[in-house]
Amino acid sequence: MIAAFKHRPICIMGPTGVGKTTLALELARRLPVAIISVDSAMVYRGMNIGTAKPSSTVLAEIPHRLLDICEPTEIYSAARFRNDALKEMERAFRQGLIPLLVGGTGLYFRALEDGLSLLPGADQTLRERLAQEARLCGWPGLHARLALIDPRAAARIHPNDPQRIQRALEVYELSGKTLSQWCTEPSRQACPYSLTKFVLAPEDRGKLYKGLGLRFLRMLERGLLDEVWALQERGTLLRSHPAARIVGYREVLAFFDRDLDYDSMKEQAILSTRRLAKRQITWFRAETDALWIAAEGPAVLARVLNYANKSPTLLV
Repeated sequence: MIAAFKHRPICIMGPTGVGKTTLALELARRLPVAIISVDSAMVYRGMNIGTAKPSSTVLAEIPHRLLDICEPTEIYSAARFRNDALKEMERAFRQGLIPLLVGGTGLYFRALEDGLSLLPGADQTLRERLAQEARLCGWPGLHARLALIDPRAAARIHPNDPQRIQRALEVYELSGKTLSQWCTEPSRQACPYSLTKFVLAPEDRGKLYKGLGLRFLRMLERGLLDEVWALQERGTLLRSHPAARIVGYREVLAFFDRDLDYDSMKEQAILSTRRLAKRQITWFRAETDALWIAAEGPAVLARVLNYANKSPTLLV
């Protein structure tokens, strides 16, 4: 069984709340794997409850790599993830372990496998001008401008996601090409490994969405407000910081700033989480070379292991 995965990393991808972590832990108890997180929210220190990070007890038993590696004040990009993930994959193989990449950030999986286009670098003067324009017309106003320039990118980017809106407009103004055009450019950084990919998908979206709502209510019971308040008091999570756009956190911050009342905050956070899951499902449909597994189906773990055992393309 182990030979089937030798030198071939495993990817477990899917929408938030579908059960990826549970499956990864079951695999880790049966195979010599190194779990590498593929989650753009779990990289941030101190943001534990709202990102549904594994508990300290779980992490003590089965460590996860690429968790808690930067402050919420920092920008963590797909390029940085790719570099970090490749280093961890190489380290895992040196240790005789199978890299097991687990998460729901589709852009990170794509960057890892396909590489990244050589986009123009940052221009601080241009960024300051765009930020000034956002203060006048709001980020939804700049998002509307982006929709005219690059409809495909605008469809992927939330109107209240300043970091990505700013970057998409910056790329266009610096190069004259849209971000979507850049993404079709040939990559010079193909992944050095062939990936075995599984998409864990819900059979019943209604059940998933209901579960996401209940999960957010449990986060509140576990102390999400206290977690955000403490981060805010330390100055490490303000609405101007990159991590403030993460679903759940941005609604709690809006509640603290009195832009939302408590009930509206709960409703908006649950709605945002469901929309995130829907976008993730749409994104992973493009993974045509992945095996889709029903999250609610019986013997999910057995299907993953049997697929590797029976597929001649995985044998070395």
